[in-house]
Amino acid sequence: MTENIKSSRVSGFYRLPIEKRIEFVKKFSDLTDEETKLFSSCLNIDIADRMIENVLGTFELPLGVAVNFVINGRDYLVPMAIEESSVVAAASNAAKIARVKGGFTAECSPPLMIGQIQVLKVEDVTEASQSIIEHKPEILRLANAQDKILVELGGGAKDLEVRILDSPLGKMIVIHLIVDVRDAMGANAVNTMCEALAPEIEELTGGKTRLRILSNLADKRIVKAKAVFDKNTMGGENVVDAFLESYTLASIDPYRAATHNKGIMNGVDALIIATGNDFRAIEAGAHAYAARKGRYTSLTTYYKNKDGDLVGEIELPMAVGVVGGAANMHPKARLCRKILGVKTAEELAMVAGSLGLAQNFAAVFALSTVGIQKGHMSLHAKNIAVMAGAKGEEIDQVADQMVKEGKIRLDRAKEILEEIR
Repeated sequence: MTENIKSSRVSGFYRLPIEKRIEFVKKFSDLTDEETKLFSSCLNIDIADRMIENVLGTFELPLGVAVNFVINGRDYLVPMAIEESSVVAAASNAAKIARVKGGFTAECSPPLMIGQIQVLKVEDVTEASQSIIEHKPEILRLANAQDKILVELGGGAKDLEVRILDSPLGKMIVIHLIVDVRDAMGANAVNTMCEALAPEIEELTGGKTRLRILSNLADKRIVKAKAVFDKNTMGGENVVDAFLESYTLASIDPYRAATHNKGIMNGVDALIIATGNDFRAIEAGAHAYAARKGRYTSLTTYYKNKDGDLVGEIELPMAVGVVGGAANMHPKARLCRKILGVKTAEELAMVAGSLGLAQNFAAVFALSTVGIQKGHMSLHAKNIAVMAGAKGEEIDQVADQMVKEGKIRLDRAKEILEEIR
């Protein structure tokens, strides 16, 4: 795709029929006819049977696309797999507001993952730790012998750290193997290296290794994103002030921060699922990172600049891959990566971080102005209409009437449907 020629800005995308939406995405991302057919297809049962155990079938989620995104000067359509109403629309609206001031800027640290090796029953942990440090070159060579292809690509084990921890079992040593995993999420490579190092570590320390596995607190693999949200587009500086008042609670109170950060993950997880990555690992890392200073807090920061515009920033671990695992096995994951046009794990991470910031901005913006229910419930009303038995045009008629009345309930939906019929 030629950068800076195709625009992701679309007005009223949600009003287009599905066929027109697909046609737009097809042109934007240069999809083939065969690829566009994947939108309406299900995961092949034979592929599913090779992905997990005891397969009975497949479970589909709605797959949408967020529009209007500009990240580091490039336009993106962002695929999102999620069941929750209003999330895709909210992200698109946030991106539209950010676009006024140039969109999102993002950066990502190198793809360094941490593998942990736990060492127990060491007589002298200080002496054993020193022995590990002295033999670091040999340890790294042994680790890199496990994945020569990764090393040839410029990755591999780069460093190690030694920690001594107090525990109910006494003092233990925890070794952190730092591995550059390139464009993979990295779990398999890191775990293989840690397993291979265990006998060598036991010989050096005289102890017993127990856990040998990567950490999902990938705090050496951080993405940062930033955007300026135009005060006039938001509704004026008083709206910016209201936003900051709402945000402040998330910065000081873990009860609010948990919901605040959930809004971030609404966007991030939807993209992670769509691209065949491990959203559970991303969730675990994000929430652990939010509590890294001893108190759970917001993953985003907001403040007002000299012009009175709102500035939003986000920082969180982002261990994603564009090679290996479900990212390559699942046809729709491959399709979603093509829609994005990302070539590296770092680029995918920057899109995910920007999307998380957009999603969080949209949620706090709604909460601090019209309230979360107005937009959310207007979309939820359609779900209620379907549950009541509405079909085709009846769905919009029933939903619109419930929203107008402010009574979005199943019993009222059934009454309206009966009146229409």
